[in-house]
Amino acid sequence: MGESASPPPEPVAEAERITKRYGETVALDRAHIRIRPGETHALVGRNGAGKSTLVSILTGLQAPDDGEIRFSGRPAPRLPDRNAWRARVACVYQKTTIIPELTVAENLYLNRHDHNGLGLVSWKSVWRKAAELLETWSVDVDVRMPARELGVEQRQFVEIARALSFGARFIILDEPTAQLDGAAIARLFDRMRVMREQGVTFLFISHHLQEIYEICDTVTVFRDARHILTAPVAQLPQGDLVAAMTGEAAGLRDRRVRPAVPAEAPVVLDVRELNDGEVYRDVNLRVRAGEIVGLAGLGGSGKTELAETIVGLRAPRAGTVEVAGHRPRAGSVPDSLAAGVGFVPRDRHHQGLVPLMSIADNVTMTVPERLGSAGFVSNRRRDGLAHEMITNLAIKTPGPDLPVTGLSGGNQQKVVMARALAGDPRLLVLITPSAGVDVRSKEFLLGKVEEIAENGTGVVIASDELDDLRLCDRVLVMFRGRVTAELAAGWHDHEMVAAMEGVDLDA
Repeated sequence: MGESASPPPEPVAEAERITKRYGETVALDRAHIRIRPGETHALVGRNGAGKSTLVSILTGLQAPDDGEIRFSGRPAPRLPDRNAWRARVACVYQKTTIIPELTVAENLYLNRHDHNGLGLVSWKSVWRKAAELLETWSVDVDVRMPARELGVEQRQFVEIARALSFGARFIILDEPTAQLDGAAIARLFDRMRVMREQGVTFLFISHHLQEIYEICDTVTVFRDARHILTAPVAQLPQGDLVAAMTGEAAGLRDRRVRPAVPAEAPVVLDVRELNDGEVYRDVNLRVRAGEIVGLAGLGGSGKTELAETIVGLRAPRAGTVEVAGHRPRAGSVPDSLAAGVGFVPRDRHHQGLVPLMSIADNVTMTVPERLGSAGFVSNRRRDGLAHEMITNLAIKTPGPDLPVTGLSGGNQQKVVMARALAGDPRLLVLITPSAGVDVRSKEFLLGKVEEIAENGTGVVIASDELDDLRLCDRVLVMFRGRVTAELAAGWHDHEMVAAMEGVDLDA
């Protein structure tokens, strides 16, 4: 009789029946994932699919409401035991955790310094251990260098080495390529292959699906807080992967068709050969009065930076922006406002609102010329305009003097929209306008955008949210700094997602 086959090794990490709720929001619904030793396993899904919540649970930052986590077949440590978690798993986030004021060596062994007989830090020992660690994992960085001098690529390798120094051999990479160019991505993938041969297992999270096919063995798809599929990458066509992410069959979603914008409608935005040298290049864009044009793309595509350039938050290195026949000074928000631009930024908390000020002051701060003369503000005029905007945007408030912090998220976003509209703009630019608001507020805000366009304002929506983009008469898709596709209204979800991911469904 032949010897019985040895059982397969236990998964490096395993999540079973994971459920997590935040109030009425279900972030994960009995989701699961199983990551085998030595593989590079991709986790993909649209925004809100549950990826970030799963990562926070896999790394012990929060506990699931139901379900269990196991590492190499054993239950996960208790949440307070941070050293036990660090020995099992680490995550290298898109946003760095490196402290720029410290050296590389200090970052690698923070709070783990060797001490000499006098109880003082033995810097020679710290430098030696740090150099040996980086040499072990083939990271070519001077350990005495201030961390602020590290490039994005070097910083990621230092963070991976630091994670490995705790004993973890399971590393989560969260959007590691978002800020890297093609050559740096190739070097990262080469390093991952070498580390995999040294016994490191990766969970790789990326919006760029072609990267999944280049570096990953297995892919898991989450959608709407649930596990949809896990399959070998080599056996899953890209079109099937996109379909699993979107959940859309061949049919179109219902959408009210907007009347076509007349060809003779005046041009309210004319962007020519716009180039900032880094995040976007050679962009041309024309928007007519009454037209809604989308700028779609994922993180690192350049869509947000392009929108911020149009409104004067950034200055391009080359090219021109013309608004309703005027050329605002590059990088000047006041010039853009004067030319007729209204703007809804991507982060209402940090860019859109002054939290301690009233609704009235927030709504009217960009139109002082409408509130009085010679630099004096008439409270009567201010409150009159604020009441008008509160009514127009159905902001739920007892009055215009309420601080904006007293409003719900959806009503705060309406205040940001109200300020953008207070100057009767010729061009309205919105960045992910429905992010972080409830469904009813989202429908209201997007309906208001359509109404504004019908009244003759040109609109640009920069977003990766499909509901935002569905309004548009046409959508320009950006991928790594360039416009790579233009989709007319009536697109399928899987077409849009594939274009944003850089996937050619016809290939």
